[in-house]
Amino acid sequence: MTTRVGVGSGNPVKRRAVEAVLNDGNGGFAEASVEAVPVDSGVSEQPEGHAETLEGAENRARAVVEAGSDLGVGVEGGVATLDAGAGDARGDLYLVMWAAVTDGDRWGRGSGPALALPADVAERVRDGEELGPVMDDTLGEEHVARKQGAVGAFTGGRVDRADALATAVAGALGPFVTDHYRTR
Repeated sequence: MTTRVGVGSGNPVKRRAVEAVLNDGNGGFAEASVEAVPVDSGVSEQPEGHAETLEGAENRARAVVEAGSDLGVGVEGGVATLDAGAGDARGDLYLVMWAAVTDGDRWGRGSGPALALPADVAERVRDGEELGPVMDDTLGEEHVARKQGAVGAFTGGRVDRADALATAVAGALGPFVTDHYRTR
């Protein structure tokens, strides 16, 4: 039987990230069809903090299952400050990403890498601009979020947005692809 996996976004990068994880040969979803299902995140356009970013991912995953998918995947990017630690990193603004997966009963959650935003980009985001348009302006390109993303720009192309989001999705899929999360 084919598992209908809905990705709670119309962004092709998010869909590619989910497809990469499900089709890696180790996902346990050999019969999965992945479909983009644009839904609202229910959070601000520029989520701030891990909690709001995760909430957006959860809202997307839940909405996709409610729309009829067997498995809902929500992926959300946001910004967060480093709350603890030492040195100059405290107070820096970071790009963060979270994924949530649900079948309506069980949940899985995972995060991707976090990258410090350059001071000029962070300042604009702190002043209320959304990261996507800031990146478009900074790079002189359109739709950066649908391509390499900020993560691609800030790693010199070593990691692109789909790769980074795939990490979050892989973590969120844990309860669905292993027995380690099942109670005995």
